[in-house]
Amino acid sequence: MTISGVVDKIIYRNADNGYTVLSLETPEGELSTVGILPLVAEGEQIEIEGDYVNNAKYGRQFVVTTFTSRLPIEETAILRYLSSGIVKGIRAKTARLLVETFGPSTLEVIENEPEKLSQIRGISPERAENISRSMKENIGVKTVLLYFQQFSITPTVAFKIYKQFGLAAYDILRANPYRLCEIQGIGFEKADQMAESMGFDRTSPFRLRAGIQYILTQNLYNNGHTFIPRDKLAATAQPFLDAEETDIYTVLDALCADGTLEYVPKIGNADGIYLKWVYECERNVANRVLLASRFYDDYTGDFARDIETIEQELELTLAEKQKLAVRESACHQMMILTGGPGTGKTTTLRAIIRLLETKGESVALAAPTGRAAKRAGELTGKEAKTIHRLLEYTPQGTEYTFLRNHANPLPYDAVIIDESSMVDLWLFDHLLDALPVNSRLILVGDVNQLPPVGPGSVLKDIIGSNLIPCVALTEIFRQAKESLIVTNAHRILNGELPVLTDVKRDFFYLRTNTPEETVEKTVELAAVRLPAAYGFSPETDIQVLCPSRKGPTGTAALNLALKERINPSVRGKKEFPFRDMIFREGDKVMQTKNNYDLVTEHDSGELDTGVYNGDLGIIERVSAQQESVTVRFDDRIVVYPSENLEELEPAYAVTVHKSQGSEFNAVILPLLEGPDLLYTRNLLYTAVTRAKRLLILVGSTLKISQMLRSQAADKRYSGLKFMLQGL
Repeated sequence: MTISGVVDKIIYRNADNGYTVLSLETPEGELSTVGILPLVAEGEQIEIEGDYVNNAKYGRQFVVTTFTSRLPIEETAILRYLSSGIVKGIRAKTARLLVETFGPSTLEVIENEPEKLSQIRGISPERAENISRSMKENIGVKTVLLYFQQFSITPTVAFKIYKQFGLAAYDILRANPYRLCEIQGIGFEKADQMAESMGFDRTSPFRLRAGIQYILTQNLYNNGHTFIPRDKLAATAQPFLDAEETDIYTVLDALCADGTLEYVPKIGNADGIYLKWVYECERNVANRVLLASRFYDDYTGDFARDIETIEQELELTLAEKQKLAVRESACHQMMILTGGPGTGKTTTLRAIIRLLETKGESVALAAPTGRAAKRAGELTGKEAKTIHRLLEYTPQGTEYTFLRNHANPLPYDAVIIDESSMVDLWLFDHLLDALPVNSRLILVGDVNQLPPVGPGSVLKDIIGSNLIPCVALTEIFRQAKESLIVTNAHRILNGELPVLTDVKRDFFYLRTNTPEETVEKTVELAAVRLPAAYGFSPETDIQVLCPSRKGPTGTAALNLALKERINPSVRGKKEFPFRDMIFREGDKVMQTKNNYDLVTEHDSGELDTGVYNGDLGIIERVSAQQESVTVRFDDRIVVYPSENLEELEPAYAVTVHKSQGSEFNAVILPLLEGPDLLYTRNLLYTAVTRAKRLLILVGSTLKISQMLRSQAADKRYSGLKFMLQGL
């Protein structure tokens, strides 16, 4: 549907993404209009395409999908346009003087003959040039946006293009449309469509170069591969790009020759191809770990006496392996403490902190996520931060940067990273860059957990290199043995079927035969049975974990069912529809990507920035008028404007991968059907170890047995171990 009219009033505009609410004068009367309409001003004539929707709060609105605009030509409309402030340097008084002087030619004079503006008192030649420049920029922005609409690119995406390339976007993308791939959220397919419509040949080197880099990038972020074997990359690229194999290898060699990619021969049993910056990260990490491995100091003092004092102060008794870990932490520049549930990692960590501080060393404790940091702080009694906060991740101009680096190192003698199995290559590189050469680094984690969500296998590779001392705790202590969660976690790790018949402890199994029955029992447990029996809150205590997002028992389907039982729509509870979701007050939600821009307000009143992938929260307030959602994450509040809502998703059910670093009082784990690639032993182990007080498996023992036999998944192409071993 197409409608024409004159912009009467701008009601709301978000300058960052161009989202605008305006009142449009049409032949049929006033029309409430919403959409991406950047730099549209009052008095401007526009033609809009879209459709009507009925907003629960604001009534009937027209949602714009595309638009064209025309500058006003009548004096009254020109006056309204300039008085709106759309052209920098002009307000109502100046607008009136301009229109009185130049009449219907005012906008043409501003754009093409700015020297004439100096006729008006108060407008210097310099100011006249600035006014003209602002006018031209406005016209240029709209020209860029309108140009890209012909390629079926929405105003939202077009505005991202403008933000990335500015007024040069037209020339840049006409020369090489595949540079669209540089913009976050615009994939190779969209660039390919645009290139085809512009007449680019499918054998264009631009296309092949972009496609190969796209494959590497997708594998980096979706599969965690830091490199791909050269032949495997070519074999993947050939059908994806529908290109000749010889052309693929020619472009691959060119990308390596010009430094875009890095070729590393004989890495493991293959020749590897890296994105250049990823190779540099992995090489930096390897060099620093190699350096740390060369430092060793004998223990100073009487260790037996020191450890006895610590045991008395902390009121605990350490096993021999725990004592070994404490001693090693004081002798090496880098060491690793690993072990499964119930083996005493936290107790050992408390003793390590006490010993180092007793020796006068300053110690920092950190973890990859906010939830993991909070948990580490509660268990050890020492303040813990996220690694990002430790490294002071801060805005700098339009970019973000770590303020702590080799030029401004961390002021600690020792840094301890808990849940270190979650740390990806990029973050670990920045951590090492900020760590003073003479400071200790102690990595604590469970190497049998799933690998990081981000790229690489840092902890696993360092342990596998045998360069850094690693103490693996294996003894399950008496108190932990009383927990069937702990016992079964170790059985799973050993490939043994967990005990499913003991109904008097903390690990239960409910058999189901169909997806419908699995969903029904899962929802009943989370919404009714566990809250009634244990007093657990469905929002804060109970977490449904799934191996997969897709399928009838995946997170997508379960979130719909759980939301309707736990937080149904009721009168007085505010909602905000966004794309295919409805955000409702009281909803449990998860942040799905790292966002370092969002401002967070702690309960203490301290302001901070950053919300991280996997953070769980509850929607406290919905404002349809401001197009925003306010979420509480533990002890802090974050306001999400409309452009960031795509980063939130329902979290009544989440994937096991997203749950890493968190613990929940009760975990419900539906296991009935799904792809073998995802249903693996270490995924089952990770899911079980997320439960503190209660774990319920819902599904099929056949599927559980299949998972126990599957150990091949989560294989990552990572070169760190080979670099450490002297590649």
